[in-house]
Amino acid sequence: MSTQINRQHLKELRAKEEQRFLDTHKKSAAAFEDSKKVMHEGVPMSWMAKWPGSHPVFVKEAKGARFTDVDGHTYVDFCLGDTGSMTGHSPDATVAAIREQVGKGITAMLPTEDAAIVSGLLKERFGLPLWQFTVSATDANRHVIRYSRMITGRSKIVVIDRCYHGSVDETFATIDDAGFTVKREGNIGAPVDLAETTRVVEFNDLAAMEKALAHGDVAAILMEPAMTNIGIVLPQDGYLVGVQELAKKYGTYLIIDETHTISVGPGGMTKALGLKPDFLTIGKALAAGIPTGTFGMTQEIADAIKKMVELEIIDLGGIGGTLAGNALSLAAMKATLTEVLTEANFERMIALGNLWCDGIDAAIKEFDLDWHCNRLGARGEYIFKGKQPVTGKEAADSGDFELEQYIHLRLLNDGYLITPFHNMALMCPDTTEADVDGHTAAFRTMCAELVNG
Repeated sequence: MSTQINRQHLKELRAKEEQRFLDTHKKSAAAFEDSKKVMHEGVPMSWMAKWPGSHPVFVKEAKGARFTDVDGHTYVDFCLGDTGSMTGHSPDATVAAIREQVGKGITAMLPTEDAAIVSGLLKERFGLPLWQFTVSATDANRHVIRYSRMITGRSKIVVIDRCYHGSVDETFATIDDAGFTVKREGNIGAPVDLAETTRVVEFNDLAAMEKALAHGDVAAILMEPAMTNIGIVLPQDGYLVGVQELAKKYGTYLIIDETHTISVGPGGMTKALGLKPDFLTIGKALAAGIPTGTFGMTQEIADAIKKMVELEIIDLGGIGGTLAGNALSLAAMKATLTEVLTEANFERMIALGNLWCDGIDAAIKEFDLDWHCNRLGARGEYIFKGKQPVTGKEAADSGDFELEQYIHLRLLNDGYLITPFHNMALMCPDTTEADVDGHTAAFRTMCAELVNG
């Protein structure tokens, strides 16, 4: 029988870490109090207040794989802006390109030569021939959903249970106990009944996917090739190819969102597995943190759009935005794609990701914990169930909020930041073996104290 966590001991350990956090983050506490006077919940976005600890850590500066807070503490950053800084903070090549472009213009609603260069780089990486640009991956997902509905004349979108694709209304749905699509818990101000727009199916369930598509009213399937935002859930053999085949069979477009799964390599899982989506969306890491998004499409889709969109009303179509494809973000993307997110850097990052997971696996085994560590290229994550999840629901059920809050705070106090809301780490080109080894030692010590109570 595996080791059981003593919950009273866990509460005592959590209280100890809460006090350690308060004692060592007084300037962040003061900054938080001042911020509450002018910002809702004291932060630019409400989720920034939901990190463990009585207040957020306020960042002073960040570079490479580290950041420093206003109290002078330096941390090894395994969160990396939840992929937005997968390049490392402020990589030199991207910073140089940004500085040069800022002096030449930031946005003008007109193309620069960088736009075609970046599109060519994306075509080479992901295989899709034609590209458009947005301000975020969320916008990219919204736009391709609109295009899919326009071309097919269908209303429904299929998404995966417990997925996340940014703040796209159609994706905040789940399945109830009776198998019906309902709004997901915490869905703020849902504009319409989610059953009107969406069907939800479990990941790795081809039969459920076919049942959802067989109604003949599904415009598009929007999915990650591996789930990442409820925990890492890997596709079973044949699943993604099966989804592709079903999409073709039922005249539905397949949208692959590679925003997080690019952790497996320069062309994400699309390139690694030879996938052939109709649309591909991605954002975040491509410009090293400068807000951007992009979507690729097939020639067939581009031709259909051209036939159906009238020039006279193009600015009223709900596609695009005045800052989309701006000169600054394209310059940042060109530098990032050519000099930072390279084959050589991915090789290092993936090796370090495996090293990080090896350290987690060793501690789990040493202390006989009923936990499991999943791997996705340069990314790793541990869950509190002893086997790899197959569906989003299984991943969600493997969570343990009380335990996660303690571990996150303990590691933060020890100088290591991991992704909030689950237990994920990402390597960047500046991450070192020493960074990973230090985290392994801290994680092992935490486990030892946790089980010996």
